[in-house]
Amino acid sequence: MSRTFAVALQRSPRLGPTWTTVHLAHAALEAGHRVWFLAPEEAEITRRGRLVCRVGEIAGPPPDREQLAARLVNGELTRRYVELDRCDLLLLRLNPLTDAALAVALMAREHGVPVVNDPTGLAMTRSKAWLATLVDVPRPVTTVTRSDATARLFAAELDRPLVIKPAMGSGGRGVTLVPRRDPAALGAALSAARSVGDGTVVLQEYLTAAEEGEKRLVWMDGQILGAYLRERAEGEFRHNLRQGGQPRPAQVTEQDRRIAALLRPNLERNGIRIAGLDVIGGCVVEVNTLNPGGVHHASHLQVVDPMVAEVSGTIADRMVRLLAATPRESDVATHHG
Repeated sequence: MSRTFAVALQRSPRLGPTWTTVHLAHAALEAGHRVWFLAPEEAEITRRGRLVCRVGEIAGPPPDREQLAARLVNGELTRRYVELDRCDLLLLRLNPLTDAALAVALMAREHGVPVVNDPTGLAMTRSKAWLATLVDVPRPVTTVTRSDATARLFAAELDRPLVIKPAMGSGGRGVTLVPRRDPAALGAALSAARSVGDGTVVLQEYLTAAEEGEKRLVWMDGQILGAYLRERAEGEFRHNLRQGGQPRPAQVTEQDRRIAALLRPNLERNGIRIAGLDVIGGCVVEVNTLNPGGVHHASHLQVVDPMVAEVSGTIADRMVRLLAATPRESDVATHHG
């Protein structure tokens, strides 16, 4: 059955064919679904109380991913206003999640439109502080604070190298490696982290297994759909691709599946259906629920996983099939009525 996906995204000149957003939209178009692209700040409420938004559509046959990315960047879409509650699913591909976008997502959900990921759950899980609360999940020794005194006490008691990062942020910005027993470096790192985000800082023990790379697991609806390894650039401790990291093939292991199984109830109770899980040495170092990426590299570099080898199609194809099967509240009410 053909569905209508509304994809909320920010306009960016950097958007390209490797972006997960483009992979998902392309897979949906190839499967025969309608895709609306929208910017939440263009949403309006009519005098009759209807939530409407100016959307862009692809006219004609589905383009390839390179063409789709170019049309999105250049604004080469058919534009019109629609009532947002006419879509079957709203897919949030936004970073940062602005107050305006959050309000639109909540209103769409109020009108029975499934939203992925759930906006209330995103408000909880988008902070790196959330992982620190999950005591049942293997993770580095961590504290989260806005206090210099707490940070210095944690560093002294741990007596190991630390990674300090902003609780809200992405791309490796404001992230610093601090040697043990170096108060000056600790102070500078705290200032760097506070310069990005809301001032809350995450302090984690540095894992020596990071020298072997950081694995990104592409997770959806309880399944690991793919993985790849990020190797840091020479002279750099961060594995982020924006910081020079290089993607490498990776195998999904039993340890990865155990980690995902422990995370699953925590993600599902918050309405998180798509996430990027970053793992070093058997520990989860970050859970990315706000606009998680990795589909391109996981698809092109993944080692065949015997647990999912029987599933046909790319990772994006599988994700779209799961999304297309999402029932609306009205559908559920009709079915049970």
